[in-house]
Amino acid sequence: MIRGLREIEPYVAGSQPQGKRIIKLNTNENAYPPSPKVADALKAFDSADLRKYSTLTQEELRQSLSAHLGVAADQIILGNGSDDILSMAFLAFFNNDEPILFPDLTYGFYKVWANLYDIAYREVPLTSQFEIAPSDYQTLNGGLVVANPNAPTGIYKPLDELEKIIQANQDVVVIIDEAYINFGGKTALPLLEKYKNVFITRTFSKDASLAGLRVGYGVGSPELIKVIEAVKNSLNPYAVDSIAEKLALAAVDDWDYYSNNCQKIMEIRDWFTKELAAIGFEVLPSSANFVLVKPTLAAQELFQYLQTKNIYVRYFPRVERIKDYLRISIGRQEEMEKVIMIIQEVVS
Repeated sequence: MIRGLREIEPYVAGSQPQGKRIIKLNTNENAYPPSPKVADALKAFDSADLRKYSTLTQEELRQSLSAHLGVAADQIILGNGSDDILSMAFLAFFNNDEPILFPDLTYGFYKVWANLYDIAYREVPLTSQFEIAPSDYQTLNGGLVVANPNAPTGIYKPLDELEKIIQANQDVVVIIDEAYINFGGKTALPLLEKYKNVFITRTFSKDASLAGLRVGYGVGSPELIKVIEAVKNSLNPYAVDSIAEKLALAAVDDWDYYSNNCQKIMEIRDWFTKELAAIGFEVLPSSANFVLVKPTLAAQELFQYLQTKNIYVRYFPRVERIKDYLRISIGRQEEMEKVIMIIQEVVS
């Protein structure tokens, strides 16, 4: 027997079915391709540069994000996707005896990181309406993690209610995961001026159509950035590769393109929500690029039927509170019209 092996229950990502005739709505990828400027930047990339390591601080990308977000460049850290940023944030900021807090129904990686890094945690139940109640977070803790909009519910917490949570917890770090913020919510970035303990994470995977590139970033006070940079440089100083840096820079420089796409996705989401409601499905109010849906038939039955039609959505049979729900990413209009047509076949 081999001693010393770590036992960990890993995060389970959505499946990645292959094929050109499928409708893939299970991992919240953007329905539209990256900006043409990203494609141009990829074509122009000199492969000879790959013999060198990437930059350590991605200064050009940080400056571009600084201008785009309206924060100082020394308030930004880049990483290999927001998962990388969040993982480092857990290591950097959660070093207290008290448990960290996050909702019982949220991004599944939070629990994995807490277990992996031996960080005590407590899952705070969402309300019966799947809402975060600020009063539930006014207790002694070692830090907080709040996804806003939340996943997999898609529900957005208004900034005045979010600020109540922050006000009550100014002696610990509050991480706000804004992976889906550009699909309908207001960013918490303005709160950084008032609260030095807030750390916001973002990704290029959702709104910027670059899930396959793996670039994410965190924004916080210079004090927090120094701490997380020390963790980054203790793990992987070259976390963002040269190609990713160039392509992410091109994405930021063409943000109008992405803003238009996000607006289209929001309009399709709202149309799709109304169509599902008309069939009798329960749909949680979403500010993300997905909806959480309770069908009029068994979730597993609909999940399996959709797969026979090459339509892939997300089903959570092991998560008790949403085992009767399906999470459906928002695709293009013609894709969502087909989904509605197929659902009508099985419920009629």
